[in-house]
Amino acid sequence: MSEALSPEARRDWLRLARTEGVGPVTFDQLIRRYAEPARALEALPELARRGGRSRAPAIPTAAEAQAELDAGEALGAQLICACDPDFPQALAALDPPPPLLWARGDVSLLDRSVIAIVGARVASAAGQRFARGLAAELGQAGHVIVSGMARGIDGAAHEGALEHGTIAVLGGGVDDIYPPEHRDLYQRLVADGCVVAEHPPGRQAQARDFPRRNRIIAGLSRAVVVVEAELRSGSLITARLAAEQGREVLAVPGSPLDPRARGTNDLIRQGAALCEGAGDVIRALETLGGLAEPGAGFRGASDITDSDHGLTEKVAALLSPTPVSRDELVRATGREPGAVAAALVELALAGRAELLPGGLAASA
Repeated sequence: MSEALSPEARRDWLRLARTEGVGPVTFDQLIRRYAEPARALEALPELARRGGRSRAPAIPTAAEAQAELDAGEALGAQLICACDPDFPQALAALDPPPPLLWARGDVSLLDRSVIAIVGARVASAAGQRFARGLAAELGQAGHVIVSGMARGIDGAAHEGALEHGTIAVLGGGVDDIYPPEHRDLYQRLVADGCVVAEHPPGRQAQARDFPRRNRIIAGLSRAVVVVEAELRSGSLITARLAAEQGREVLAVPGSPLDPRARGTNDLIRQGAALCEGAGDVIRALETLGGLAEPGAGFRGASDITDSDHGLTEKVAALLSPTPVSRDELVRATGREPGAVAAALVELALAGRAELLPGGLAASA
């Protein structure tokens, strides 16, 4: 699908995205197979049963989906589905893209040249000053800055870029203001920038939401700059996701005596470009190739075919907590890729498998 949805299809798209057990990969596979969200919704109970589930997954009713749409409209937010023409092109190039986004503010910023600046929540004063100045310089050069509206580096980056354009990606709903002290920043982002979120309005972020939030930050960006990060920082997850997506990764070096520099110094050791100012970022962008074809996850004929009980159980037995590629499962089963993909969708809907970006799967 690559065109705007009717109101009914938009509501069904939202229902499918909010269905229990349906993440971005499962959503992509279902739309590839059934083309229309209404047909996918109709097929869900039988698919889950074939995967070994005794009861159907929880599917939002049309009234519940309409309530979410009404809540977003009351906020002045816009629901952008992945098949919509105005879905961000960089994000549409992901395999798969998130099924939908809620957005408040200037959505045109999503399709400009976007650079992420991320880093430590407990950031040094020098690190925050650097992030603020870097964001301002890149904004003056015509780039939009995206970050996660967290304390520390994120907040400083938004502050520096507000005059020229900045995007905040939230882990909860599009109205989830966290931390509370960023309420004023949030209001300025809505007025002069853009705020986006994958979850429904009213949803408060939980720890498990931030990896998906970080994937969107990286997916919107042509490059990701990490200013300060400890070795177990979530900012390093954003950097890893950006590298996997073919984006440029840059890191600001720091003193080996500061724990907040260990993550960035390690990124440089692993091959990230060194960033000492806006010039380094701009030069890195000049050598960066183009992004993948937008919307690939929702175009073209599906190769998914029917599975069978024997294959579904065989695939389930091959899965473990360690992610494995679908190609490996095809080799191990000796079956066609479409049938293996169908078995994985059934297992995911039954809560027995986790489908991951990059064609990977693991036991749930």
